[in-house]
Amino acid sequence: MFIRSTGYIWIWGATALILLGIIALGVGLAAGPVWALSVFAAALLGLAVYHLANMWALVDWTRKPLGTPLPLAGGLWDLVFSDLSRRSRISEAQRRHLSSALDQFRSASQAMPDGVVYLSAGDAIEWANHQAERQFGLDASRDLGAPITNLVREPAFVAFLKSDHHAQPLLFQSTRHSRATLQIQVIPYGDNQKLLLSRDITQLERLEKMRSDFVANVSHELRTPLTVVRGFLETVEDGIEDYEPDQIRHFLAMASDQTQRMQRLIDDLLSLSALETGAPEPDEEDIVISELLAEVRQDAELISRGRHRIELDIQQDGLLRGSHKELRSAFANLATNAVRYTPEGGQIRLTWRPVAEGMAFIVQDNGIGIAQEHILRLTERFYRVDRGRSRESGGTGLGLAIVKHVLSRHHGALRVDSMPGRGSTFTALLPTKRFMAMTPS
Repeated sequence: MFIRSTGYIWIWGATALILLGIIALGVGLAAGPVWALSVFAAALLGLAVYHLANMWALVDWTRKPLGTPLPLAGGLWDLVFSDLSRRSRISEAQRRHLSSALDQFRSASQAMPDGVVYLSAGDAIEWANHQAERQFGLDASRDLGAPITNLVREPAFVAFLKSDHHAQPLLFQSTRHSRATLQIQVIPYGDNQKLLLSRDITQLERLEKMRSDFVANVSHELRTPLTVVRGFLETVEDGIEDYEPDQIRHFLAMASDQTQRMQRLIDDLLSLSALETGAPEPDEEDIVISELLAEVRQDAELISRGRHRIELDIQQDGLLRGSHKELRSAFANLATNAVRYTPEGGQIRLTWRPVAEGMAFIVQDNGIGIAQEHILRLTERFYRVDRGRSRESGGTGLGLAIVKHVLSRHHGALRVDSMPGRGSTFTALLPTKRFMAMTPS
């Protein structure tokens, strides 16, 4: 196209000069050489003015915003302007395409769950996504162009950024974002530029700590009864002829109690594991409330062994839709916990009644109570307010965690009200849609 346009320009120029020469020659033959030169000069001046006017129009166009249409022209300049207009359209299309690609890239970077920061050769911030702003406490509109080490001053971060060893990511706690634990990676690129990636692994660290605590707790909970059983067996084995049958039976009974405790712990662990790992929900059925709560009361009385007064008040009998096994486990955990943490002679009241949120199973006791700072953590695995008393009473530390998950699977919730020295009230709330009242016969 350029070669063709250049050829047109030369042809147009040569044609114009030939026409001027012919006109001047004609005038010279008719009016003399002076008039011929005058006409030729005037024609050249007009041609120069024409070219200067179009050149000025072109210069004026270059100073206007991108996308401004080229001015109209005739003759040679129409050809020039047409070529420039075509190239301008191509350039504008390329610019729009690049701008769209950049916008898409930025949108994708903004949608990433990790923080992304582009740093210049001096570690100045060129661009940062929202996650990076949140994790490092940055403001992209204010901090662009500022060295990131002036804003994030943690020594470990500054040293890592300035070092040449980035094969292993850096873990550090950000003081600018609620002590979050961040995993930092630096990827050099371009002319001493860097891509900084950050990932919030606070939750992963918490899960790892929970796993570690879980293993430690299970090991401890199993070690104690195993030590007791082993001690009894060794005692009987070493001196079986020295003990009366009643003493041996006593030792074996105590060993049996410890094995039952281990069995309860294993059963609770299996139940909690099934609930937490999203195992398929068991088949639901219509459960008669009065029958279910009679079983729960019986479980509580077996633990109490007559040391407490246990009352059951069913204010509205009916059918409850759900898993009999899971709901009995949850309700029995609440009732037996009340027995374990209520001194001998205390009173425990089991109530089923409608409440504003739906239907409620309420366990009230006048036991030792719980301080407010412990209530939010009661449903954590192995969390105990009084470890010594819990082990003495035979608790596994998993009961309330099981209650929480069972109620969640039945679209319910657990509410706890307690005060040290005045007892506790545990309320298992279930939605009304799961309950169907029985019509009197």
